[in-house]
Amino acid sequence: MTRRLLALALVTATASAMASDWPQWLGPDRDGLTKETGILQEWPEGGPKQVWLSREAGLGYSGPAIVDGKLYILGSRDGTEQLIAFDAMTGDELWATDIGDEYENDWGNGPRNTPTVDGDRIYALGARGNLICVEIASGEEVWRLAMQDFGGSIPQWGYAESPLVDEDRVVVTPGGDQGAIVALDKATGELLWQAAELKPTAHYSSIVVGEPHGEKQYIQLLQDQLVGVDPANGKLLWTVGWPGRVAVIPTPIVDGDRVYATMGYGVGCMLVEIAEDNTATKVYENKVMKNKHGGVVLLDGKLYGHSDGVGWVCQDFETGETVWRERSALEMGAIGYADGRFVCLGEDSGEVVLIEASPEGWKEHGRFKLDPQTEQRKPQGKIWVHPVIAGGKLYLRDQELLFCFDVSADK
Repeated sequence: MTRRLLALALVTATASAMASDWPQWLGPDRDGLTKETGILQEWPEGGPKQVWLSREAGLGYSGPAIVDGKLYILGSRDGTEQLIAFDAMTGDELWATDIGDEYENDWGNGPRNTPTVDGDRIYALGARGNLICVEIASGEEVWRLAMQDFGGSIPQWGYAESPLVDEDRVVVTPGGDQGAIVALDKATGELLWQAAELKPTAHYSSIVVGEPHGEKQYIQLLQDQLVGVDPANGKLLWTVGWPGRVAVIPTPIVDGDRVYATMGYGVGCMLVEIAEDNTATKVYENKVMKNKHGGVVLLDGKLYGHSDGVGWVCQDFETGETVWRERSALEMGAIGYADGRFVCLGEDSGEVVLIEASPEGWKEHGRFKLDPQTEQRKPQGKIWVHPVIAGGKLYLRDQELLFCFDVSADK
């Protein structure tokens, strides 16, 4: 092979690896989308081939981050929450680092968010509010602090936010009267700013980056409002009041100068437009999408996800109107995406369904049932971890059980 061809092959391999990485909650851009292609468009009877099953993920609802052939996830083992590294190809455990004491409640013990990989560091937030930074190679701790250091208190179902790493900052939501959102120096954990204008207690949504009119801001769905803050100092740029009920969970969706948000428990959804002077105006608000926590994906101008009491829904992003809905094919659950297909996971049955990512309707291309299922789930708990597709593999989790399936079409 000539040097030129070798260089081209290396570049192609590197680009492919980067395209298949899933370094944080909802993927590279926190929108649930991936550029990965070559994924099975039809599943064989019984579902795709299982590559491995680990029974060592511990208790909890944490989803995986996958980078350079390694998988990072949170779990509670022997009463301690841990950040655990696995070989993504084999399921072998590589290392584990303690985060803190196990969080307990009637819906399930342990952590409930996704760690964030950034270069040679990983950032992970435990359900009790312990935030750690560790070295990716060894799991050795670099620094730690707690949301309580900033006036936060553990929400009813534990801290569930996945830390945002942007430029030199780690941004999280401790909640409370001192300021609901904080930015920390990612190298040291030193406080850079705290958003003192915002005082709601912490709920469960994760912060995203938006750039309305080319100006970066951090956007978060809080207990009683949707907000944008200045990344440089935490100053409130805009807010739209929108009281949540019970638990405010879904991550906002940003498209240019518009922000879409949804909540379950009867609240609904809304679209907000941000003007150049950061005036925020509601475009619409309705109850077409009432997503509790299974996620909503925006693809080609359409929104897809489960709406509480309505069923699986395709909603027009521009107008908020229903495009289609499916009530009987699958119960409430979580959604994942890759290569023109959605993977929908039923939270009660463990049914996993492959459907077209299409505004034409619910069109199945295979299904199987997760087996085995955990015997350690608490009575009020369900299968709530979102499906993740990376590197031609589908990763699913049911408490201590971590599954890897081959969904690559390149055989």
